Amino acid sequence: MKTLVDILRSSGSHWVGDGFPVHSLFSYHGDTKAISPFLLLDYAAPYMFEPNAASPRGVGQHPHRGFETVTIVYDGEVSHRDSSGGGGTIGAGDVQWMTAAGGIIHEEYHSEGFSKTGGPFHMVQLWVNLPANDKMKPASYQGITADQIPTIAIDGGTARIIAGELDGMSGPARTFSPINLWDMRLEADKDVRLALPEGHNAMIAVLSGHITVDGEGVGAAEIARLSVEGEDVTLHTDGKAMILVMTGEPIDEPVVGYGPFVMNSEAEIRTAIDDFNSGRFGKAAA
Repeated sequence: MKTLVDILRSSGSHWVGDGFPVHSLFSYHGDTKAISPFLLLDYAAPYMFEPNAASPRGVGQHPHRGFETVTIVYDGEVSHRDSSGGGGTIGAGDVQWMTAAGGIIHEEYHSEGFSKTGGPFHMVQLWVNLPANDKMKPASYQGITADQIPTIAIDGGTARIIAGELDGMSGPARTFSPINLWDMRLEADKDVRLALPEGHNAMIAVLSGHITVDGEGVGAAEIARLSVEGEDVTLHTDGKAMILVMTGEPIDEPVVGYGPFVMNSEAEIRTAIDDFNSGRFGKAAA
């Protein structure tokens, strides 16, 4: 049985560009071995945007190298384009899985339609590390729509399998190392047993509601980090809850991060900066 090791919380919120008010619940500035293969989780808790027809809010063109970004939208719409040719608009239930790998330039904005209407906005962005052998592969993009993500009934609620496998059902996301990513809606006052792989780092992010793990309460915008040892965990829902379950086989390699670049050495970071400044990352397609 996996046990609770820590509860991860944000010390505050900040804006990414002018479109994404987020809480950073963990990042590569901490104990990277404890969260590997994950690097960062930004949680944009529900936020009400007023209509803004003049110009969509968001983040302009910026680079990444060495990892993947996974954006899950619960409310609102995000439009994306990048230098690999990937892009499109994702809405409620959709996922954008962008592999920066050897280098990518991208931009993220509220969609034109959402900008005009305004409304509630709610999303998660997760950064997933790449093994050293894959860090310099060509960049790519997976746009995964809600209807491509299987939903299964579990004892106590439902689970959408974005990546990995649960109860014999596989998610559509292609990954470079063994990862599970399950988006769950849980009923109130239930004991929910989750089968989690032995040897995986495992975390449960509470996006709404409240759960209890090992006698400790975990509320909205908090993460229960579990032990690597063990295969299962049982949690209790203290009300209806929305959670994101993340497990992954640790990547036993050095992690050196600098802003939007995550590599294995400082020399590789310097090369990434030089390559970006020299224009070798290209630019997001018009």
